Amino acid sequence: MIPLVLKRPASRLRRAVFLIAPLAVLLASVISPAGAATGDENNVIRWGGDSEGGFPFMFPNPKNHDELIGFEVDIVDEIARYLGKKTVYVNNAWDNLIPGLTRGLYDMAINGLEVTPEHEEAVNFSIPYYKTFLQLAVRKENLDISSLEDCRGKVVGTLKDSYAQMVLEELGDVDIRTYIVEANTYEDLQNGRLTAALFDSPIAIYSAGFNPEIKFIGPPIGEITYAIAVTKENSGLLRDINEALVHLRDTGRLREIYDTWNLWSPIMAAEFNDYSPRAVEMTRYNEWAETHRPEVALSARLERYAGFLPDFGMAAIVTMKVSITAMFIAISLGLGLAIARVFAPGWAAAAATAFIEFMRGTPVLIQLFFIFYGLPSIGVKLSPFWAGAVGLGLNYAAYEAEIYRSGLFAIPSTQWEAALALGMTRWQAMREVILPQAIRVVIPPITNDFISLLKDSSLVSIITMVDLTKAYGQLAAAYYDYFGPGIMVALIYLILGLPFVKFSRYAERRLAEQDKGGKRGHDNFYRMSARWRHTNLRSKES
Repeated sequence: MIPLVLKRPASRLRRAVFLIAPLAVLLASVISPAGAATGDENNVIRWGGDSEGGFPFMFPNPKNHDELIGFEVDIVDEIARYLGKKTVYVNNAWDNLIPGLTRGLYDMAINGLEVTPEHEEAVNFSIPYYKTFLQLAVRKENLDISSLEDCRGKVVGTLKDSYAQMVLEELGDVDIRTYIVEANTYEDLQNGRLTAALFDSPIAIYSAGFNPEIKFIGPPIGEITYAIAVTKENSGLLRDINEALVHLRDTGRLREIYDTWNLWSPIMAAEFNDYSPRAVEMTRYNEWAETHRPEVALSARLERYAGFLPDFGMAAIVTMKVSITAMFIAISLGLGLAIARVFAPGWAAAAATAFIEFMRGTPVLIQLFFIFYGLPSIGVKLSPFWAGAVGLGLNYAAYEAEIYRSGLFAIPSTQWEAALALGMTRWQAMREVILPQAIRVVIPPITNDFISLLKDSSLVSIITMVDLTKAYGQLAAAYYDYFGPGIMVALIYLILGLPFVKFSRYAERRLAEQDKGGKRGHDNFYRMSARWRHTNLRSKES
């Protein structure tokens, strides 16, 4: 008669699995919430903006990526200096700036925010600090479009949720393609994916003014007003900002900033009633023009790429922290869900099943938005790091639960019978016999899931975190170069995932070796039998 074999997990694999828990705890203990202010809160202005493709508003300095520059950065610095405060910058996606403001991520938002009735329903605006117009752009060889009306029946790109999009919608019969990063629009225009692009004049000047393949056409379109947004409740800060802006306007400091960035225009002259000639040089504009010359030598390009490495390195650390913490949540919660779905009473199994199906059936992007922007309305406020880790962890827990469930079903029923025959309780049989074998079965697919989660962690960039993908977008947009940095980031993701690929293959080999060891299985059986018999005898004697 062939004895029933109680299989034990490989000790190395068990240790590898349980090392994840303390590692995640260690990483979490050294992470502070993103954007946390330091020092006296009353002496700090936290302001939100989007530096990805945000020129000339705000963007990383091409000569020093740790420095944020732009004409709006200069304005914020001058306001803070006038009020005697320090500034703390919080990066957020442009179309999430107002939701982030109402959530309390920062005290004010400034990034070419247009004063529209829809925006005014959600926030209060300061007095205008800049006025401009829309500029239409087409490819150099295009002779079919000379005005906005000619865009009917054409494919036109513009910024998502902007005044330009509203203008195109009102025009009608236009195939509108919306973008989050302005530079991407002009790339598509140059490559023939768009017929025209419609953007605010400052964006057009800095995004396409240096491109010999693109030309500006037609008269100025409409009028756009930029102002600083604050929450409805923060009337005191709004009053201080207005006072500072009036001071900067009356002293001529605002005019100097606009001249420096080559942004003074007839509209601004009429707005400020200042028709005097330029008083300062266009130093910032000239620096930008020099940095973005059409042709860059290969050696200079490689030197630029080498300068990206520290930024990508710091962003990769953020990516790994979020991914490991999220995977620890997914593994822990997924195991509980699988056990509940298989062994718990009917109501608990139904609840676990409902959770799994909901998380698998809804986009992870929507889940992240809900956790970060929706939950604060009921008093649950998570830092960007924990919102990202929890969001990804909950989503992947549903997939992990199904992997564990398949692992549990892969264990023969004879293993249960053998364990119970030795005098184990059902819980002891689950803990000592069934779960260890199930974990052995599911280690390879869990490892593959972590690699998928590592790539999906790029979604946390929508909730103010600067991860590897966000850093790529910022630097690539700053130089209009998505090719070289794209290869670099792809290689970094590959390098980050390779150790887990190696571990998965190692686990598969070890498991195959374990399954071949028939004698080892018999030895395990007799060892387990002797131990449990001894335990039962002692319990009876007592």
